[in-house]
Amino acid sequence: MRLKPTLLSLVLLLAPGLSLGADKTVYGLNEYVRLFDLDLQIAAKLDTGAKTASLSARDIKRFKRDGETWVRFYLAIDGTHSHPIERPLARISKIKRRSGDYDPEEDKTYTARPVIEMDVCMGHALESIEVNLTDRSAFQYPLLIGSEALVRFDALVDPSLTYAAGKPACNPDVNPAE
Repeated sequence: MRLKPTLLSLVLLLAPGLSLGADKTVYGLNEYVRLFDLDLQIAAKLDTGAKTASLSARDIKRFKRDGETWVRFYLAIDGTHSHPIERPLARISKIKRRSGDYDPEEDKTYTARPVIEMDVCMGHALESIEVNLTDRSAFQYPLLIGSEALVRFDALVDPSLTYAAGKPACNPDVNPAE
């Protein structure tokens, strides 16, 4: 079979891009994850349109410990963890407000959220990712995993799939990739 020069050129241009996805893991729109820090397995929504990951939390308070800023919170997940959780504050994230959330009198186009680092297992991959804390109890999924974390997981997201990676199966004795 003889390929026309135009078709052959197109194939040669696309070939390098095809190999880029070969080492990535395909995940579905929703996946089960294990939060090793909290010994908890939950369902998460994978959202390539969101930059950061968000965990459903309530009563979020910052405090000082040994001169460092920490954050204390409760999970806002159907009665899970009735005791407070304390983690070092990694940074403060500025989340752009949607048009419906914007109050012109308040003169702020963003919401400031505390960010912590967590060890998260999805499928067979264990990664340390940044997670901002906000009350997601009005949403179906208590954890949203955004593009920054998806890059760490070497993820390709197929929105036609759900729970493609199965139950989290990471070895807790292995440190997350740095």
